[in-house]
Amino acid sequence: MVVQAKKRELKEAQRRKKQLEERCRVEESIGNAVLTWNNEILPNWETMWCSRKVRDLWWQGIPPSVRGKVWSLAIGNELNITHELFDICLARAKERWRSLSTGASEVENEDAGFSAADREASLELIKLDISRTFPNLCIFQQGGPYHDMLHSILGAYTCYRPDVGYVQGMSFIAAVLILNLDTADAFIAFSNLLNKPCQMAFFRVDHGLMLTYFAAFEVFFEENLPKLFAHFKKNNLTPDIYLIDWIFTFYSKSLPLDLACRIWDVFCRDGEEFLFRTALGILKLFEDILTKMDFIHMAQFLTRLPEDLPAEELFASIATIQMQSRNKKWAQVLTALQKDSREMEKGSPSLRH
Repeated sequence: MVVQAKKRELKEAQRRKKQLEERCRVEESIGNAVLTWNNEILPNWETMWCSRKVRDLWWQGIPPSVRGKVWSLAIGNELNITHELFDICLARAKERWRSLSTGASEVENEDAGFSAADREASLELIKLDISRTFPNLCIFQQGGPYHDMLHSILGAYTCYRPDVGYVQGMSFIAAVLILNLDTADAFIAFSNLLNKPCQMAFFRVDHGLMLTYFAAFEVFFEENLPKLFAHFKKNNLTPDIYLIDWIFTFYSKSLPLDLACRIWDVFCRDGEEFLFRTALGILKLFEDILTKMDFIHMAQFLTRLPEDLPAEELFASIATIQMQSRNKKWAQVLTALQKDSREMEKGSPSLRH
């Protein structure tokens, strides 16, 4: 008994020592990466960001201390949004909240095409959705340190883009940005991200364009995972059942937060293609499990992924996915499908009316 107990103690001590060594190795690696990003890459961003060295370092994950700066630079600011514009949109949102709380009628006419009821619905949905954003963290809920920041960004966006308004899922995107950037810069990144073609298609619920994205995804699905693709087809499991939630929130609702941030790292580098490549990486990682499931179990599994999904295994799986089909890359396949869709619309009288 004593010998067995000592053996267990020794084994446990060895395990703890190994964990400590691994933690030290990771911390040293992150420290070295921070120095490289701060001293070499960020000061020479324009010339270095697309180099092989930086791409390789990027794939390994951006250190949290420089993540916000890198994301801002990678996302860019094509919309030329300033901090002053954010302040104006926020002031307008606050005025509307005051009007709603007092029951006063609004006198503003700058977006008269959008009814007061629509604006009120957006602002009410924001309030409801914030309480459901990363509830386990308790930092975005009422009274939490980031509640007001999240409320401000989402409210300001509804004033900046009343034609889009607030759509469920946006709160997760804004929340991830808030954790890495200050409020005004998070708003700038948020607005520019949502202005990308894929995100605008999903958030404005452009059914035709969404179907085109799903069709492009299926081209690469069949190319990379033919057995699983056939199984999904046989069971009538269509991409919209699991992809919409993943794409809407850039995986921030579906994956552990630290892993989602690593997905965001490469998404900021590679664009929309990486969102769909990640989806294929997830399907490949769980291919053996999924091929044994029926429709209901597959749908349940994919809409609630395992919480302990290992980052290195997922990224190794994503790395094996080839985003090329018959010598055509993602953008080329998508463009060809969009062209086909437009031609079908022109040729079909029923679609024209």
